Amino acid sequence: MTDSTCEILRPMAFARRGNLIAIASGKGGVGKTWLAVSLAHAMARAGRRTLLFDGDLGLANVDIQLGLMPQDDVGGVLAGRLTLPQASTPFAENLDIIAGRSGSGRLGSAPVSRLQHLCQELVGMSRDYDLVLLDLGGGVEQTVRQFAQTVDTCLVVVTDEPTSLTDAYAFIKVAHADRPDADLRVVVNIAASRGDGERTYATLLKACQGFLKISPPLLGVIRRDVRVSDSIRQQTSIMTRSPRSAAACDINAVALRLLAETPGRKRLVGREQT
Repeated sequence: MTDSTCEILRPMAFARRGNLIAIASGKGGVGKTWLAVSLAHAMARAGRRTLLFDGDLGLANVDIQLGLMPQDDVGGVLAGRLTLPQASTPFAENLDIIAGRSGSGRLGSAPVSRLQHLCQELVGMSRDYDLVLLDLGGGVEQTVRQFAQTVDTCLVVVTDEPTSLTDAYAFIKVAHADRPDADLRVVVNIAASRGDGERTYATLLKACQGFLKISPPLLGVIRRDVRVSDSIRQQTSIMTRSPRSAAACDINAVALRLLAETPGRKRLVGREQT
């Protein structure tokens, strides 16, 4: 893939959409965390001050994918030892990360009151960032639903596997029931081609229209790319390791569409990120 095929991210003025965005799926194994990490990094490279929050409280792995060993994480926040800002770790220019704690089932079943307080802290913290991305756990458990009701936009990640389509539909059904005005978007991941990704989306859309009477739009298609697994093995963001790869270009395209609708804290001018 040549440089000319990638959309270049430029700082711009924004309007309309809020800045809290969740990345969700009905199941694991669809590349949700990788997409969250890559999208957050793309936003940061575009000059937007970005926070990535690992909301998969009991099975967190954002820090693992990026090779981080944070001293503090969301476990300390839920235990009352830290505030949410104190748990953040700088990762790259314009990008901070709040890690979860892998293997802690207790965090995954935190009381509703603590989850609500955590969500309130996250909303408050979002005022210091242009964008806040939440990597949610797979499924429709209470923690996932609580976070999904907090955000402005929810990206539902799906692949062409039948179980992924079924579970993505289940997530959309629950999220819509919890919040009928929810802004749900679909991202097809690991697609053989853009055309195949659009056909996968059409299958999900047909079910949503037929049974739920809603039409969540397609935000983008991320093509299958061997450099994705390479970046994960190297515990490095693909936006750094292979920024001109097919998957990175597709992430940039998704980022551009979101940035065109998302209000920024300030207007950025006179600078271009390539």
